[in-house]
Amino acid sequence: MNNSARSSADVQNSRALEYKRHTLAHLLAAAVLEIYPDAKPTIGPAIDKGFYYDFEFPADKRPTDKDLKDVEKRMRKLLPSWKEMSGTEVKLEAAKEHFNHNPYKLELIEDIMVKNEPVTLYTAGSFTDLCRGGHCDSPAADIDPDSFKLTRIAGAYWRGDETKTQLTRIYGLAFETAAELKAYEEMMREAEKRDHRKLGKDMDIFEFDDDVGPGMPLWLPNGTTMAEELENLAKEAEFSAGYQRVRTPHIAKQSMYLKSGHLPYYEDSMFPPMEYEGGKYYLKAMNCPHHHKIFAARPKSYRDLPLRLAEYGTCYRHEKSGELFGLMRVRMLEMNDAHIYCTEEQFADEFRAVNDMYLKYFKIFGIEKYIMRFSTHDPKRLGDKYVNEPELWKKTEDMVRKVLVDSNIKFIEVPNEAAFYGPKIDVQVWSAIGREFTLATNQVDFAVPKRFGLTYTDKDGAEKTPLCIHRAPLGTHERFIGFLIEHYGGNFPLWLAPIQVKVIPVSEGQLEAARKIQESLRRDMIRAELDDSNDSFGKKIRNAKTSRAPYFIIIGEKDLTAGKVTLESRDKGQIGQLSFDEIQKRFAEEIKNRS
Repeated sequence: MNNSARSSADVQNSRALEYKRHTLAHLLAAAVLEIYPDAKPTIGPAIDKGFYYDFEFPADKRPTDKDLKDVEKRMRKLLPSWKEMSGTEVKLEAAKEHFNHNPYKLELIEDIMVKNEPVTLYTAGSFTDLCRGGHCDSPAADIDPDSFKLTRIAGAYWRGDETKTQLTRIYGLAFETAAELKAYEEMMREAEKRDHRKLGKDMDIFEFDDDVGPGMPLWLPNGTTMAEELENLAKEAEFSAGYQRVRTPHIAKQSMYLKSGHLPYYEDSMFPPMEYEGGKYYLKAMNCPHHHKIFAARPKSYRDLPLRLAEYGTCYRHEKSGELFGLMRVRMLEMNDAHIYCTEEQFADEFRAVNDMYLKYFKIFGIEKYIMRFSTHDPKRLGDKYVNEPELWKKTEDMVRKVLVDSNIKFIEVPNEAAFYGPKIDVQVWSAIGREFTLATNQVDFAVPKRFGLTYTDKDGAEKTPLCIHRAPLGTHERFIGFLIEHYGGNFPLWLAPIQVKVIPVSEGQLEAARKIQESLRRDMIRAELDDSNDSFGKKIRNAKTSRAPYFIIIGEKDLTAGKVTLESRDKGQIGQLSFDEIQKRFAEEIKNRS
């Protein structure tokens, strides 16, 4: 089966689940109206993992989270009576008459009429709602009463507009079976334990400070160690793949971002400009224009291509305050960025090599489940959301699609999510507990090199514009370390762990020997810490385990007599008495292989 298309059975199953979730949103509204007859239902769609419905409640009768169980019970009580769900197209007057008490539904009806679309009402049991459709034909038969659950209440503005009425949103989860619901809830409980915001603070990895500003992480020594290890990994991989490293400023003049096209398309995501020496300067929101300038700094011929320029560049994004989320959504980000300038003939090999780099990283980090989201453009948005080059859009999308199919890489195709200058791949990965993350990106740029006048001299002496591939396999330090904290639950492998080894003397008599072992390990660039506290041996062991160091070296009187030490693993328990040379060799191999 072609990887770009899911099987018809998969599509049908996905649609059936969406219909169940949508039906449950209606069932929620019906249950709420039975308990709170003065409530005004507004809209209730299916969403990822479930559904929600927004209501306006009288100020003195708003439900709280503790009331959800009663609403949920009422939903289950109503469900058997929903033998069928049928839709009827009605005239404008009839629809308005039915919802004459609900200004939100009346507003929606007016919008439907402006768009010249039919007005349809769907009924199940004694409940009727305004809806376009997409439901179970027989809710009572199709929905397992134990496969859904109401989860929480939140505020929401009507149509997402802060100037309009604040409504009450009730969220629910829904799956095909009760077992799937239970598995998801267990995953979320585990995810809560692994929350990178809590673990990151507990493990002294990063911090946020109001005086520094929201979304601007301070990397503590432990977090800096992790970021540097990731950068070392990227440098090794990129050096082997023929990349050259560059560095670029954190700010640039307005003229460069106008030339690149980022200001018209991307200005809302950039920090406001600074006035300086009669001109405007912007904080760097992306590295690509700077790299284009480096390409243009010297004449190029076909012999210089492909040219691969790499940088761990710091960028700044003006994310809205409400969208900031730990390390996952920040305003300062250090990006594992690179730009590959190549000929059309070289494109397939270069794009494939980038994807292969992703797969290599997945193996290192134990990422077993992943998929590539191939984002294409919407022809109706050319000149608005996308560069107005219809032929180049078709050509480059065909090229990317062919590479993915020929490489037998798992991918799905998503319309209207491309970058403004070309199609892109977003890499979706799942952590060890099954949580989904958007990790990295691989983009094609057929437009901006031309804007910068980037050219190379071909074999025939003609001046040609190169294609450009934007890629960031490790994404940003921020997002990737946030992912790794949750993926490993803070139990990082030896090469990545901020504290790699804890050296623990059993008593004061072994302290000097323990100090010499720590110093020897540190000479080998192993991050070893010595516990020279006055705590009891038992407490030292407990503290070592709390530190999540992958290994503990324990030195007691018997170890000194034998000329050895006792090695204990965080993950495998006690390994036994070994010579110090054996331990050094073991650590060196594990770190080198990043195993």
